[in-house]
Formats: sequence, structure tokens, C-alpha cells
Amino acid sequence: MATLSRPVRSPTLPDPIRAAIFDMDGTLLDTEAAQHRAFEDTGEALGCPVPAEILKSMVGVNRDANEIMLADRMGPDFPLARFYADSDALFEAAVNAGLPLRPGAQLILDHFRDTGVPLALCTSTIGGKAQERLEQAGLLHYFEVVVTRSDVTNAKPHPEPYLLAARLLGVDPADCVAVEDSYAGVRSATAAGIATVMVPDLLPATEEQTLITAQVLPSLTALRDLLLTATAA
Repeated sequence: MATLSRPVRSPTLPDPIRAAIFDMDGTLLDTEAAQHRAFEDTGEALGCPVPAEILKSMVGVNRDANEIMLADRMGPDFPLARFYADSDALFEAAVNAGLPLRPGAQLILDHFRDTGVPLALCTSTIGGKAQERLEQAGLLHYFEVVVTRSDVTNAKPHPEPYLLAARLLGVDPADCVAVEDSYAGVRSATAAGIATVMVPDLLPATEEQTLITAQVLPSLTALRDLLLTATAA
């Protein structure tokens, strides 16, 4: 059975940054809130509302793990298959209506592109869906590497996804920066030995994230500004 590496504190960003690895949902795409609403509305419609603390624990976690958790915490009478079928339909309708970007997403991707820093994407979404969403949002062309749930044995919070992304880029993890919004994502990236910036979405940074990340910032625009300031110094 695979074991998780203990997160390593990364108090500073590497200088220079030789590669940047981004999470997708909740970091670049404003999809976590839509997924949260779909889960919430579906539970209510089925007469099996999912408590807020359970919904929060699902953020940034792959579906396989969430299914196990829901079955355990909601009990044997919870209609798991119907819950996912109905919530998927609601979520896909929201996605098809338009995929808004998180504030500053275009700015930070343009910054790395313009400074010649190669980019990878590291997501818990399965392969086909991840590529489709990136293309729909007009972001796919930014990334030299896309690592999805389909590409790894161990999903976030295990370090495997980030280690694979760094290896495919040909860059030492210590020379990379990761950008994440979720607890599972932060744990994955820091366990891979990558200096990590957390830009919270649905979940605020806790003491754990504050301790193990290089920075907790309010937006991707703030990250771009920080990098510009460091370059000018």
C-alpha cells in the first residue's frame, strides 16, 4: 500500500523558477463553486442533503476517494450512483454555459509564457475531461505537460502527480513552483518537494497550509505582482 511522504516546508520560491505547475479546478478555472452547488442541489433534490462539512472535505479530492467517503459517511441508504449521475448533469450544464477563469489566471499564465518558464497542469480530473475543459477555456496551449487522474496510480494528496509533472518537464522539483487552491493539492505538491503557492478558493488556508507553503496569496494577480517585484529587485 502506497504511503504519503511527509510534507516538507518550502519557505521561499526557487530563484530562478525553472517551471511552474498549476492545479486546474478552483485554481485556474472557477469550477469548484459550480461543482459544490451541483452536489448541494442534488442532495437536496434527492431528499438526502449532504452536510456542509462533508462537501468541504470533497474539495480537491478525486472522485474515487470521494465516493468511498460519501458511502461511509452518508450510510448504506444514500443513493450514491444517482447522486453522481444527477450532480454530473447539473455540473456539465454549468460548464457548458461558460467556464469562467479565476481572477488573474490569464495574467499569471501570460507572465510565465512571456518569461520563458515552461508550464504543466496537474489535476485530479480524468484525462478527457481535463483536456476538454482547458480547451474550452482557451488555456490548453499554455501547457507543455498535462497530468490528470488518469495518468497516475496515486492521486492527490499523494506526491505522485506533481513528481510526474516535474519529471515530464525535465525539471527538478526543487526548481519548480506549484500553484494550488485545495488542501489535498497543497499536500501533494509540498510532499513532492515543490515550493507551493496557495490561492484559496472555497477553503481558507489553515495553519497547516500557512506553515508548509511558500506563500498564501489572495489571487493569481497577487502572484504575478509578487514575481514582477522579485524580478525588479
